Amino acid sequence: MDPAHKALFDRLEHFYDAVPRDAARAEEHGGLVLFVREGTGWPFYARPRLDADAAPSLADVAQVRQRQRELGLPEAFEWVHETTPDLLAVARSAGLSVLEAPLMVLDPAALPDPATLADVPVRVLGPDAPDLAADVAAGRAVAAVGFSFPGTGRGDAGPGQRDAAMTGLDVAALDDERVRIADGRRLTVLAGTPEEGPLASGMAMRVGDVAEIAGVATLPAARRRGLGAAVTATLARELLAAGTDLVFLSAGSEDIARVYLRVGFRRIGTACIAEPAPVLP
Repeated sequence: MDPAHKALFDRLEHFYDAVPRDAARAEEHGGLVLFVREGTGWPFYARPRLDADAAPSLADVAQVRQRQRELGLPEAFEWVHETTPDLLAVARSAGLSVLEAPLMVLDPAALPDPATLADVPVRVLGPDAPDLAADVAAGRAVAAVGFSFPGTGRGDAGPGQRDAAMTGLDVAALDDERVRIADGRRLTVLAGTPEEGPLASGMAMRVGDVAEIAGVATLPAARRRGLGAAVTATLARELLAAGTDLVFLSAGSEDIARVYLRVGFRRIGTACIAEPAPVLP
């Protein structure tokens, strides 16, 4: 690995390690660290320790999976292949299924104007918006429906399914979202029309001058309209304007990666996401 790439991957490692720490406790298990969320919200993952002397072993993976089961957490692991290449074979030998996702970094010079990508307005959620609770709930519902039908192909699921998937936010969750948006750690956008409501959503997590775009989803009935690209470009533009100089993401597939290529992202490596392999009947 050349020095320029090593510096970039080192920045990514520190970001991945930092993101969960203000909402989770860290448990070290050999060469792995398991992040256990304190309170409500999406569960976190286990990943290689920053200061580990060696790559995680098969015994480390087994120990973390046992601990995850004890806590009722998903048996989830994440790492960057270029930084911890030996973990791929270890995870597979442990019976885990590994998604090898294109890891992509933004070239700011190639970022297009979001308005040229779709004819649907995209808006950034502000911390003082009177409808913040409804907007956040709608964004999460869009993501829930969108990720239930992976890929980029059109489908039947649309606003009706989104509305059926909506759940309310409790006061603590809303306050947490508001604080994170206000201090720049979280950025959330929605794309939609007054008639159809939110059709696509996405968010970004920021630590210092590094940010990851994640959770970009479009209702299947609204796909092939450029909404995912417009949401991603809007997030990227806002992050750059806030002083972020490294913006990255992981694409769920090669087809999805092609959407991000249109927005100015370039592949630099592979993000590995592991979970137990499905049990065949």
